[in-house]
Amino acid sequence: MAPGISAPRPRVRRWSWWLTLLIVTLTAIDGVASAKKPSAPEETGGKKGKEEAAVIEEVTAKQLERVLNEKDFVAVFWYARSCITCDKVLEELEKIDDDTDTFGVDFVKINDKRLAKHYGIKTFPALTYFREKEPIIYEGDLMDEEEVLDFLTSLEAMDLPDRIEEVNARILSKIVEDTDYVAVLFCPDTKTCPPNVSNKPECRKCAKALLELENIDDEADQLGIGFVKIADEELAEEYNLENLPALVYYRHQIPIIYTSELTREEDVLEWLVQNKSTGDEEDVIEDVTAKALDTLIGSVDNLVVLFYDNDDEDSMQVLGELETIDDDCDKHGIQFVKIDDNSAAKEFGIDDVPALVYFEKGIPNLYDGDLENEDEILEWLVDQLEKDEIEDVTDEMLDRLIKDGKTIAVLFYDNNERKSQHVLNELENIDDECDTLGIVFVKIDNREEAKEYGIEKLPALMYFEKGIPTTYEGNLEDEEKVLQWLDHQVNSDEIEDITDEMLDMLIDKMPHVAVLFYDKDQKKSQKVLSELENIDDECDQNGIAFVKIDNDEEAKEYGIDTLPTIVYFEKKIPHIYEGDLLREEELLAWLVHQKKHSEIPEVTDEMMDRLKEKIEFLAVFFYDKDSKQDIRILNELENIDDDLDKEGIVIVRMDNDAEAKEYGIDHLPALIYFEERLPAIYEGDLLNEDEVLQWLIEQKTSATIEEVTDEILEDLIEEHEYVVVYFSGKCEEDEACDDILEELENIDDELDEAGIIFVTTEDIQLAKKYGIRSYPTLAFFRNKDPIVFKGDLEDEDEVLAWLTDEETLEIPGRIEEVNIRMLEKIFEENEHVVVFFYEEGDKRSQKILSELENIDDECEEKDISFVKTSDEGIQKEYDLSSLPTLVFLQE
Repeated sequence: MAPGISAPRPRVRRWSWWLTLLIVTLTAIDGVASAKKPSAPEETGGKKGKEEAAVIEEVTAKQLERVLNEKDFVAVFWYARSCITCDKVLEELEKIDDDTDTFGVDFVKINDKRLAKHYGIKTFPALTYFREKEPIIYEGDLMDEEEVLDFLTSLEAMDLPDRIEEVNARILSKIVEDTDYVAVLFCPDTKTCPPNVSNKPECRKCAKALLELENIDDEADQLGIGFVKIADEELAEEYNLENLPALVYYRHQIPIIYTSELTREEDVLEWLVQNKSTGDEEDVIEDVTAKALDTLIGSVDNLVVLFYDNDDEDSMQVLGELETIDDDCDKHGIQFVKIDDNSAAKEFGIDDVPALVYFEKGIPNLYDGDLENEDEILEWLVDQLEKDEIEDVTDEMLDRLIKDGKTIAVLFYDNNERKSQHVLNELENIDDECDTLGIVFVKIDNREEAKEYGIEKLPALMYFEKGIPTTYEGNLEDEEKVLQWLDHQVNSDEIEDITDEMLDMLIDKMPHVAVLFYDKDQKKSQKVLSELENIDDECDQNGIAFVKIDNDEEAKEYGIDTLPTIVYFEKKIPHIYEGDLLREEELLAWLVHQKKHSEIPEVTDEMMDRLKEKIEFLAVFFYDKDSKQDIRILNELENIDDDLDKEGIVIVRMDNDAEAKEYGIDHLPALIYFEERLPAIYEGDLLNEDEVLQWLIEQKTSATIEEVTDEILEDLIEEHEYVVVYFSGKCEEDEACDDILEELENIDDELDEAGIIFVTTEDIQLAKKYGIRSYPTLAFFRNKDPIVFKGDLEDEDEVLAWLTDEETLEIPGRIEEVNIRMLEKIFEENEHVVVFFYEEGDKRSQKILSELENIDDECEEKDISFVKTSDEGIQKEYDLSSLPTLVFLQE
C-alpha cells in the first residue's frame, strides 16, 4: 500500500453494510452529524419525510419522458392492474427506494402496457434501468431487493460510453469493495470549482485531465478496469492527496497513486494495464474478455494469448503448464493473457483450442509446436522478440489488420508452389527495411482470400494503406524493385486505382469512402483526376479513403451513366456529388460536410437495389425534387435522420416515379420501409416527422404482418420460395377480419425464423386471379404455387402447425426451392437430405433438374428429403466451387 493513503472502508459482509446504513440513518434523524455525507432522505433530496413510509413514485408516460430527459439514472418498475404478483414485488422494492435515492438513482413505477411494449417488455412485473435514456431490462429475481439494489448501484450498470461517471463517497466505497480494479480521478469540489465559473488553475487542470481521460474510459472498461471521478476535497484530504487533480488506482482495494502527467491519456492507459497484474501473489495468467483482448492487442507491443476452453481437459492441462512461464514472460516484457471465448478464437481463424498466438505490435503469429512443452514455448516467444521474418496470418487475422488501418504489405502465396517459396525467400531480405518504412509485412497461404481481392494468380503482392489496397504489377523476385515500389507507396500522394472486387470490399469494411468513377482514356477524366490529387492528403487526414476506378460496368451497376462522377459512401450508403469536379476545394468541403453532418442521400434505382441486399433496415422516400411540398417534407424528414441512425435504420431518397410505380405507388411523395427486402408502405402524414419516426421504429421493433400492394405481392411471390398471404378483403378496425389479423401477428416471428414471409392485403384483384372469392382467406404460395388454408383462422396455433408441416411445404412431383432458413429447418427434422445446388438460368442445371424430379417421390418414400437451391449464400457456406452439384447431407 502506498504510504499515507488508505482505501475506503471495506464492507466485510453484506449484513454489516446494512447495519452501518441503519446506524448512519438513525444518527442523521437524531440530528447528530456523525457522517461526512448525509444519508437521511430529507438531506439527500429524497421524496419521503421522516415519518412517511417509503413509496416509489407513480408516473405517467409524459412524466417518465421528462424524468428520463432530466436524470442520468432512472429505475422504472412496470406493472399491470391485473398482475397478481406486482403488489408483492412492489412491496419488496419499496424497501430500497431510500437507498437508490442515496446512490443517485431515481426510482419510479408506471402502468402503461403500450409504452412497456415499446421498450420490449411483454410480461409483468418488470424492471428497467435507464442510463441516459438507454434501457437495460433486469433479468434477476425481483423479489430479492438486495440483488436489485446491487444491480442498480453496480459500476457496470452506471457505466456510460466515453464518460467517466461522478460518484459520492458512499458509492465509491461500494465500488472499490465490489470491483477488483478501479481508477479514481479526485477533483476539487464545487466550493473550490463552481460549475462553469471558476478559472482557478487546479479547476482548469482537472477539467482538461477529465476531457483527456474520457478518451480511454471505454478501453479501461474493456480491460475490466472501472473508471470514476469524485469531487470531494475532504475525502481527498483523508487519503493524504495534497494536489488535485489526482489519480488513484485501486487494485483489490489496495491504492496506487499515478505520478505522471494526467493529460497524456495513452500513458495513463498503459500504466493501468501494466499495474493490473503486477504484484499479484499468485502466478496466474489473467483471463480477459473479447473487448479487453482487442484493446490489449492495440496497446501492448508484446502480447501472448492462450485461447482455451475451461471445460476442455487438454486446455486446462496446457494452462497449468504455461502458468509456470508467466513470470518469465513478464521479465522479457511479454504480457501473457488467456481467453475462454470460442467466437473470439474464430475471429482469428482458430477452430481448435487450446491455441497460442503471439502479437507483436498488433501483428499475430500462431504457435504450431507442442503446447505442453513450456520451455520450448518460452524459447519461441523470446526468439520472436529477436528475429525478423514475414509473419503468416489467417484470413481473419488479415481482415482485422486491414480494418484497423495498418500499413501492410501482403504476400498471397501457395506454400506448395516452388515459385511462391522462391519469392518468399527473396522478400524476407527486405522485411527489416519495411519495418523502417512503417510497413507491416505478412504472408497468407489462402487462394480463396486472394480471390476476394480479385487475385487469380499466385504469388501476388498487395499493399494496404488505411484499408486501401494497391496491387504490385512488377517482378516479385526482384526484392530491390519491390522495396522501391513500397517506398513510393508510402511517400506518394496519388489516388489509388482499384478493381471492382476491391471496391466492394472497401465499401463493406470502411465507414467513409470517396470513389471517383472515371475513364482513363477520356480527357475530362484525366483533367479532373489531376485536380483531385491535390485533396487526397486532406481526405486522408479527415478519415476518408479516396480511390478511383476505371470500370464502365461497375459504374452502371450504381446507375452512373456519366463519367467522371464522384460517389461518397458512408457506412455503405452512397451519396452522389452533383457539383463541379474541377473545383477540388468545394468537393473537399462537401466530403467533410457529408462526414460530419447527417443528410438523407439521393440514390439511383440501381443503388437502392444494392442497398436492399446489404442493409437490413432501409427506408426509401420517393419524391419529386421539383415539388415544393415534397422538398418541405424532405426537410422535415432530415430532422429524424440522426434518430434513425441510432436505431440502425438507413433512410435514402429517390426522385424516380417509375420505380415508385413498381411498388404500386401512383402518387408522390411516399415512404417505403424495407426489412430484409420485404417492403411496407407508410400511410400516415409525412409532414409529421415524429409520427414517421415512431412508425419506422415500430416496424423494426414489433412483429407486424406487413400490408402490401398487388405490385409488391406479385414481386414477393416471384422472388421468394415461401409466401403466406392473408387476403382480408375490405377490413375496418375492430371488425372480425382485423381481430384475426391481430391474432395471426403472434406467429409472425416463428414463420420468419422458418424462412416464410407473411404479408396481408385488402386488394382483391390478385386474389381473384388465384380463384379466391371469399374473405378473409389465408393462402400459402410455395414456389409460386398457392394452397388455401381450410381450418380455423382464429386459431393461430393451428395455422402455424399447418404452415410449417412438411406435407404442406411439399409440392407433389416437384423438388422444392429452399432458402437458408428452410434448409436448416429441413435438416433439423430429417436424418437424410439431398440438396441440388444449381445456377439460375443455366440450361445444364435445368436439364438435370427435370431428370431429378422423376425420383422425388421415390426419395420421399425412403424418408429422404429432396430440395434445390440457387442461393449463392448457401453455396458459399458449403464451399461449392462448381455448379450444378448434388450434395447428400445426413446426421
